[in-house]
Amino acid sequence: MLYSELVAVYEDLSKTPKRLEKIAILSKFISDFRGHEEFIYLFRGRVFPDYDSREFGISTQLVLKAISRATGVSSEEVVSLFKKLGDLGNVAFSIFEKSKQKSLFSKSLSVEHVFTSLRKITEIKGDGAVDKKLNIISELLINSKPIEAKYIVRTLLSDLRIGVADAVLIESINLNFFSGDKSTLEKVQRAYDLLTDYSEVLKLCENGLDAINYVKLIPGRPTNVMLAVKVLDIDEAFEVCGTPAAFEHKYDGFRTLISSDGKNVNIFTRKLENVTLQFPDIVSFVKEYVKAKKFIIDAEAVGYDSTTGNYLPFESISQRIKRKYNISELAKKIPVELNVFDVIYLDGESVVELPFKERRKILEKIIENFPKKIRIATQLITSDKKEADKFYKDALKIGEEGIMIKNLNSTYVSGRYVGTMAKLKPVTADLDLVIVGAEYGTGKRAGGLTSFIVACRDGEKFVEVGRVSSGLKEKISEGTTYSEINNLLQPLIISEDENVVRVKPKIIMSVTYQNIQPSSSYSSGFALRFPRITHYRPDKDLRDIASLEDIKLEINKMFRKLGKKKVG
Repeated sequence: MLYSELVAVYEDLSKTPKRLEKIAILSKFISDFRGHEEFIYLFRGRVFPDYDSREFGISTQLVLKAISRATGVSSEEVVSLFKKLGDLGNVAFSIFEKSKQKSLFSKSLSVEHVFTSLRKITEIKGDGAVDKKLNIISELLINSKPIEAKYIVRTLLSDLRIGVADAVLIESINLNFFSGDKSTLEKVQRAYDLLTDYSEVLKLCENGLDAINYVKLIPGRPTNVMLAVKVLDIDEAFEVCGTPAAFEHKYDGFRTLISSDGKNVNIFTRKLENVTLQFPDIVSFVKEYVKAKKFIIDAEAVGYDSTTGNYLPFESISQRIKRKYNISELAKKIPVELNVFDVIYLDGESVVELPFKERRKILEKIIENFPKKIRIATQLITSDKKEADKFYKDALKIGEEGIMIKNLNSTYVSGRYVGTMAKLKPVTADLDLVIVGAEYGTGKRAGGLTSFIVACRDGEKFVEVGRVSSGLKEKISEGTTYSEINNLLQPLIISEDENVVRVKPKIIMSVTYQNIQPSSSYSSGFALRFPRITHYRPDKDLRDIASLEDIKLEINKMFRKLGKKKVG
């Protein structure tokens, strides 16, 4: 298949904002991937499944240099055009369209060649890595047509701009193979949530409904975790989860999925990132205290002070999630306790269809409790509101974040906010938001990005809700620093306009605020007043951030207190 054919689909997708049109465009093309199902990753700007954390590691500066090398246009001219257009994909298109330099040996690009080259880039490490990556990118660009260069550049910068979210891709697959039937859509979605690999889902669909119906979990690989809805009080918790219900402590740590294939134990975050190397102590606990060979358990890892034994807030353990060096030293400084609350696979069998009360019994059989290492989540089963309320207040007294409430007969539904599991915690004015832009600092913070434009979800888009510049630290010993966030954002820059940059939405922050007010300055129509960063959330996925509906709900809570009119 020629790369130009795939690019033509990219163009069609980018030209329509309509979800149904995108689904129709994609569904017609998907069958062409038969035998090369992994090419479907390219619609996500990737060359690996979602659970594979390998990335291109390409900076804006490297792409600027590659465009210059491939076209013969000076770096100064490329930078000048970038400042004018604000999108390196459009820069590549414009320069290649005007450039007279073209190799006599240039050839038409195939999807296979582009895909293989992109994978090679992810594997290059060590001395000379930058030059080796530059050579591969330059070769691709030299053989590109202008429109192909545009999308090669955008893919490398993880900024494809074709508007293909998970839901669009799932519905496109369902339309192609099962004519868009609503009953099969749920099955296709379930297959993806369990496998987290679109290539595998395509192969199943090619084998028909029977294959989709009997999709199985794969130990050693992550799955999308089940998510809880928010409730405001115990009464609402019983309404959502029924009576009696299971009440459990909600720990202030990070969600982990521990998966063992019988030989190796892997640790994944809720956003499918493999953090096994960062937590050798968890691997050790699991091997010693989980009495099973192959399993997948759902848990929360909580940090505690090695001297006092006191539990620490998430901000402390987040240091370990992102650490790539001196791991054993940090593990001694901030040890963790694993609190296990569910099991979804055991010794060759998926147990997601079992009711929660039965899955809990399995946990009690296979896990040996050892405080400050591994234990089963503290639980109360009750129909009594007073008893449940006391459990909630007791949890808060000992420093827990709140409580979880679960329907005793519920199955485990991967990847979904379900009406059988809820969370209750004190109402605080805080939201999880993603950084979409930033501004360089001045004075003592000059040279780094120190003011951040944050956004919430609005369907498949991100809309801005404010700018935040306070809350981060100067010293790494105090928590997440401005320098750390700057270093994370620099490779994500996709456009620049004087002192302000736009970045790929990836870095998620918990932000507190005084209130929210209408504002024409931000694309959401609202602005956070006096925002402050409280935590960097490397464990969370983009689907976990606040939605525009959440923003409106928060405003309505404030308006109810003031007796004002509701926001629509």
